[in-house]
Amino acid sequence: MASSCVVDKPGFRAYRFSHASCPTSVVFPNLAASFPKWTSLSIKLSNFTGLLALEDFILLASGTESVENDTFKTLSTLRTLEFWKNKLRRVPSALPASLEVLKLNENSICALHASDFEGLKKLKVLELKNNLISSLSPSMLPSLISLRSLMVDGNNIESLAGPLSLPHLKYMSVENNKLHLIPGNVFTSLQNLQFLSFSGNFLTKIPTNLPKSLLSLKMERNQLKVVRFRDVRHLENLSRLYLSENFLSSIDGVQLLTNLTTLEVSQNRLQTLPPRLPARLQKLDCSSNFIQKVAAPEFQDLRDLKHLFLDNNVVSVFEAGALQKCSQLSNLALEQNLLLSIPLRLPKTLARLDLKGNAIQNMSERELRDLKLLQVLNLRNNKISALDLKALEGLPRLRHLYLDGNPWNCTCSVLRAREVLKAKGTDVKGGQCAAPAERQGESWMSSKKIVRQCEHHLHQNEKSKENKKKLKLEDSSSSRLSMDDDDDDYEID
Repeated sequence: MASSCVVDKPGFRAYRFSHASCPTSVVFPNLAASFPKWTSLSIKLSNFTGLLALEDFILLASGTESVENDTFKTLSTLRTLEFWKNKLRRVPSALPASLEVLKLNENSICALHASDFEGLKKLKVLELKNNLISSLSPSMLPSLISLRSLMVDGNNIESLAGPLSLPHLKYMSVENNKLHLIPGNVFTSLQNLQFLSFSGNFLTKIPTNLPKSLLSLKMERNQLKVVRFRDVRHLENLSRLYLSENFLSSIDGVQLLTNLTTLEVSQNRLQTLPPRLPARLQKLDCSSNFIQKVAAPEFQDLRDLKHLFLDNNVVSVFEAGALQKCSQLSNLALEQNLLLSIPLRLPKTLARLDLKGNAIQNMSERELRDLKLLQVLNLRNNKISALDLKALEGLPRLRHLYLDGNPWNCTCSVLRAREVLKAKGTDVKGGQCAAPAERQGESWMSSKKIVRQCEHHLHQNEKSKENKKKLKLEDSSSSRLSMDDDDDDYEID
């Protein structure tokens, strides 16, 4: 039975080939001493003498600039070929028909030619990320009838022509290029495409005629001003839509995508929440916009919503019970807004609540009493000066509490709060005193000085209470003696 032989060393990461007599693993610490023939800036056919059963060849950061013609042609068992972080200016020629994975990321390839991929009918993965390719067209990718994944991120692609004849393609990524327009015929033959990304381009609209099979569409970091959902309403299988970092001022019609579970529209120009959201939505990210108000109508149908991100907006109004219908919500982010208080009647299912960077002054039992499942509470950088003991006692699962950046008034009442938190095993971050002046800058969670002062104060109070109790008992005894005398007198009479 044939085994695998692996060589792993700097510059020449690994090659694997079947050979009955080769050991399971061979490691060469010095590439130049062990394989002087690999130190050249060019890979040649002679380098592979005796390696006709080679299956995987991976060369990383070796400085290789070229590959001699027909170098890999005779390697009929080669399945994986990878040249990462080298200086290749073209795709190696005459690649074997057995190839299934070709990764040429981070080289200097400027153009693709039909001959580069001729006969590669078994190729499933093609990666050409971070090269210098300026265009992509059907003529460049012939014969790739088995291709499943195509990644050309980080090039200089300005034009994309169609139709791309890649009938089995499922994953296509053209991120961080220079596209301004996507012709409608590009996707005509891509009827099995499920994941498509055009993030980081200059597109002003979502491409038309997208395949019905699409599950995920990424359009972040473009120049979208309007999204016309009527153009994509046929995407009945679409589950995830990413539109962050564009110029959208409103989003209407997203309810047409009935199976959408994730919608990300952060870093846009939204002033209101998107109306009539799909009922199956599980994650909604509207962070870093200009949203001012959270009201019930936007959320009344979102019973499956689990994650809601509204941080870095200007929310000053949060209607009580606005999220009551969101019976699965576990994560709510409201950092960096204009809230003056913790919203009332939040869903009982919350496990994480982030309220950092608001203007909240109080933390009360009324606001938190229903959150029995809450594990993380972030109250950093607010205006809270005291903790409500009943509120803390009503959070049985609280594991992480963030309190720094608040003007804590370190009276001895905070010591009782500290004991409650310690008993829960809650990890508390922050809690520096702002008052009184003699305790300013100290942490009420760790300061031994505060503990000693409060223990002394407590001892004095207890002693004072004991003295008062003793005096009261003495007064009571004296009173009883007087009453006895009176009674005796009365009886005598």
